[in-house]
Amino acid sequence: MKKTKYIFGIVTLLMSFGCALFISNSVFGKILFSKRNPTTINGLDKIQEGDMIFQTSQSKQCEAVRIATNSKFSHCGIVFTEKGKKYVFEAVQPVKHTPLEDWITHGKENHFVVTRLKNAAKLLKPETIQKMKDYGKGLNNKDYDLYFEWSDEKIYCSELIWKIYKNGAGIELCPLQKLKDFNLKEPRVQAILAERYGNAIPFEESVVAPSDLENSKIVTTIIDTY
Repeated sequence: MKKTKYIFGIVTLLMSFGCALFISNSVFGKILFSKRNPTTINGLDKIQEGDMIFQTSQSKQCEAVRIATNSKFSHCGIVFTEKGKKYVFEAVQPVKHTPLEDWITHGKENHFVVTRLKNAAKLLKPETIQKMKDYGKGLNNKDYDLYFEWSDEKIYCSELIWKIYKNGAGIELCPLQKLKDFNLKEPRVQAILAERYGNAIPFEESVVAPSDLENSKIVTTIIDTY
C-alpha cells in the first residue's frame, strides 16, 4: 500500500514541508527579545489575523528539507485571534491553536518571519477571515500528515495554510509543486532519500513547502527577525 511504502520517508526528507517542530526568536525588524519572557516582545501588535508566520528547525530531516527547498524555513502557521488573544493555527500533532508568544519561543534562537497578503485590508475583510476560521475548524485536531499526501485526512503545516486560503478565502497563495521539483541532488538529501525510500521515491507527490508560501508573489514581509 502507498502509505506503507511512504511511512517515515516523507517525514524525514520533507519534515519541513509541514515540520511539526517549532522554532523562532526575536521580533519587529531586528529588535531582539528575551526567550524567558515573551510577553515583553515588541512589535507583536503589528501582526494581524491571516498573517503567516515561519520558523527554522535544527533537526537533521529539516536540514535536508531546507537544502532541498533552498530555504531556512521548516515550519509555519497562520495567525488568528480568539477571545482577543492571538494564536498560531498550526499542523503539528494534532492540528491546533498555539498562543503566539509560545509558538515563537519554540524556534531556533526564537527567530521568525511574518508575511501578509498584499491588499489584505481589501481582501481579508472580517467576513472572509471568519470563513477561513470556519474552514480551519474542519481541520482542527486532525492528525499530522507523516506522508505529506494531498488529502484532508491528515494535514501538514504549509498544506494547512494553503488550503485555508484557497477554501476559506478563494485565494491560491502559490502553485503546488512536485517532489521532483526540489533540489534532490545534494548528497545529504540523497542520503536521506536512499535511507527512507530506497527505489520508491514519490517524485510525483504534490507538495507545498513553507518556502513556497513565504516566496509567494502575492504576499509581503511584515516582520523579519533573522
